[in-house]
Amino acid sequence: MYEEVGFIAYYFHWSHDEIMSMEHRERRTWCEEISRINRNLNEEDKKQPDNPFDVFR
Repeated sequence: MYEEVGFIAYYFHWSHDEIMSMEHRERRTWCEEISRINRNLNEEDKKQPDNPFDVFR
């Protein structure tokens, strides 16, 4: 449960009380949605052409 709460709070900045008032299934659903959003963002980043001057990639 701590992992779910921390994960949601980190990404959505919801309060502890808001997150704890959810049922476990709802928290899991939000964790899955956050993960989906991150996967989509990571895929978008991979579509960018490599920049030889970008030393951080």
